[in-house]
Amino acid sequence: MGNLLRNRKVRGALLQVLYVGSLGALLLAGFLIARQNLAAQGVTSGFGFLFKTTGWDVNFSLLPASNMDPYWWYFLIGIVNTLFLGTFGLVLATVVGTIVGLARTSSNDLARLLGRSYVDIFRNIPLILQVFFWYAVITHLPNPRNAIEAGGALLSNRGLYIPALNVAGSALLVAAIVVVLAIILAVWIGRTSRFDTPLEQRRSWRLVAVLTGLAVAALVLFLGRLPDTPLLDMPALKGLNLRGGLRVPPEFATLVIAIAIYGGSYIAEIVRGGFKAVGRGQVEAASSLGLSPWQVFTMVRLPLALRAMLPILANQYVWLMKATTMGIAVGFTDFFMIVALAINHSGQTIEAIGILMAGFLAINLTLAAIFNRINASIALKGNQLRT
Repeated sequence: MGNLLRNRKVRGALLQVLYVGSLGALLLAGFLIARQNLAAQGVTSGFGFLFKTTGWDVNFSLLPASNMDPYWWYFLIGIVNTLFLGTFGLVLATVVGTIVGLARTSSNDLARLLGRSYVDIFRNIPLILQVFFWYAVITHLPNPRNAIEAGGALLSNRGLYIPALNVAGSALLVAAIVVVLAIILAVWIGRTSRFDTPLEQRRSWRLVAVLTGLAVAALVLFLGRLPDTPLLDMPALKGLNLRGGLRVPPEFATLVIAIAIYGGSYIAEIVRGGFKAVGRGQVEAASSLGLSPWQVFTMVRLPLALRAMLPILANQYVWLMKATTMGIAVGFTDFFMIVALAINHSGQTIEAIGILMAGFLAINLTLAAIFNRINASIALKGNQLRT
């Protein structure tokens, strides 16, 4: 026994077992104490509440919802709402950040000044304050009777009403899947090595794939049109409120704008750093080959900058996805708010918080895995530090 304890590997293994065992015992003791205290207060533990009726409504849901639905369905509604909000927020933040980042790297003094001013202002104002500011702006828009009209859309303090297609939800889903598959097919045609045709000559194939997908999607929407209704449902004032079309609630619009502007200020600096990482010699070499400024940008600077930006962008996207929890400040029923309401109505605090943690872990780990896969596929192979 003494010889074993003198062995460094054995001592290290024993210490690790002792540490893990102590940590497990501490967690088990905490669980048992919490369970005993909850039982003393008449609060039952477990996940059986997930199948009980909620008894309360949500003000925004992409899925069918009623107060007779169980808690597990409401949790699913919250996850879908969070993903929907996060997708719009990330896309718009990327667009804003790209524009501001390009302005920061521009040779124009005014563009650089405007880009730097944007970053300095919006990056240093807390996100929660920006959420409150934009919510105040949107809720102080004209009332429905004096709604602002533009291109068939109506904007008021009740939200933005835009024309919508009178088609079944299943048709919309099928059409969206068809368009996504057509885009994936076009990308695959441009990247696969199974064809002997040069890449330049495959552009017509890719165009045909995209156009075919759009045509099939349009056909699906036409066949899925609701009977005895016009193709477009136009919003209009009826009584004291606006009716018809697709309504974008003020809470959703507030969060999208705040995340886009706030996140765009950080992404702008990532974009600027990515373009600064491209060596001047590579740009000069591309120009010396006779490439136009646009070709130098799209074929040299942008691909190399993306390789430098992607790892940092992945971290920023994960952070912005977690920022959707700000929805509880303005009453948007995202995943966090659904969990908070479930705790108030069911009293299952530990279980609901555990579900919240598991849900965000699944969302963010999936997002990180996707970007890690993309980063691995576009990374330059081999050692770039050659002598």
